[in-house]
Amino acid sequence: MWPDVPSFLLGAAVNLVAALALVAGIYYRKSPNREYVFSYLAFNVVIYCVMALLTRTELSVGVGFGLFAIFSVLRYRTEETSFREMTYLFVVIALPVVNAVLVPAGDLALALVANALVIALVYVIEEGWGFRFQARQPVRYERLELIVPSRRDELLADLRHRTGLPVVSVEIRRIDLLTDVADLIVTYREEPRRSGRALHEDTARRETAIGGTEAP
Repeated sequence: MWPDVPSFLLGAAVNLVAALALVAGIYYRKSPNREYVFSYLAFNVVIYCVMALLTRTELSVGVGFGLFAIFSVLRYRTEETSFREMTYLFVVIALPVVNAVLVPAGDLALALVANALVIALVYVIEEGWGFRFQARQPVRYERLELIVPSRRDELLADLRHRTGLPVVSVEIRRIDLLTDVADLIVTYREEPRRSGRALHEDTARRETAIGGTEAP
């Protein structure tokens, strides 16, 4: 039996608000990428409509989850997509599945709780509350006199000074004695993601600083 149009529109409104809170309120503040924002919102709305129609027919719910699975493993072939962007894609696909099943069935409160829980969890993780993340960065380094074990503290201090990163450890991967250059893997404490222009400027500064450690 087909539910009435108001229940469908109510579910669509709940789903859209949740998607905007996730994409515009959380993702866009950290990564203002127009293509991903468009894709996330489009996927979210389309999948809600498809799932809502599937739940109104005699088709098995497994058909809907099969469609969900196909979209969840979708990858863009034009460029490599990071795990973070793929996670957002998974979330914006999962939310309309939940909303299309629960809201028209009359479980509005449960749908609101599920949406709020997911969005709150993503927000907490993005802000880095209670987490201390580390990142790794390859560096070409020319001061071979500092790579000996007895001068490790000097090496770390020099890397911190020249890169501006809070370096905590360094791994020597390769030493080229012909060119007097060593390939290092630097591990540093990663700051919480910042938004918009500040994040872009910080990334550019770090790339410039790391590039300065390379041999001429």
